[in-house]
Amino acid sequence: MSSGKEGESASRINGIKSTLRIISDFPKPGMLFSDITPLLLDPKAFKDTIDFFVERYKNENISVVAGIESRGFIFGPSIALAIGAKFVPLRKPNKLLGEVISENYDLEYGSDCLEMHVGAVTSGDRALVVDDLIATGGTVCAAMNLLGAEVVECACVIEVPVLKGRERLESRGKPLYTLVDIV
Repeated sequence: MSSGKEGESASRINGIKSTLRIISDFPKPGMLFSDITPLLLDPKAFKDTIDFFVERYKNENISVVAGIESRGFIFGPSIALAIGAKFVPLRKPNKLLGEVISENYDLEYGSDCLEMHVGAVTSGDRALVVDDLIATGGTVCAAMNLLGAEVVECACVIEVPVLKGRERLESRGKPLYTLVDIV
């Protein structure tokens, strides 16, 4: 039985997990989509989510929080502000004005590309990559490649363990921190 801080953390994690909604056959037949909208509608669960990340990274000297479009934009800026880092959006193609660099990658249901402004990250930066969910790890790996900086860790609210994204990151020597697993 947990007590004290461990019990409080477990209770907060359960509160976050209870707000997540699973939608069948989206975005394609046979797939499951983890919807974070109910989490965002619950101020306590939303705050707890941000607080878990802030508590973990506030003393890690992270200078860049890179949020993956689009749900990484929901969590990333709040984390960046709280830990005193800049926020860098990693966007889908043709959404950033000015000069960009890009990284193509494969998904479990196709392929895609991320872009970032040239000069947004420098070689001395220490980065945290943030997204709502990790499945196969393709998007997060593309984000790490695109950044060209030291990636301290990748942080996602949700992990889908059966798709082995964690193993993909670990094979590249990068740790992953998640709050909840979806089976």
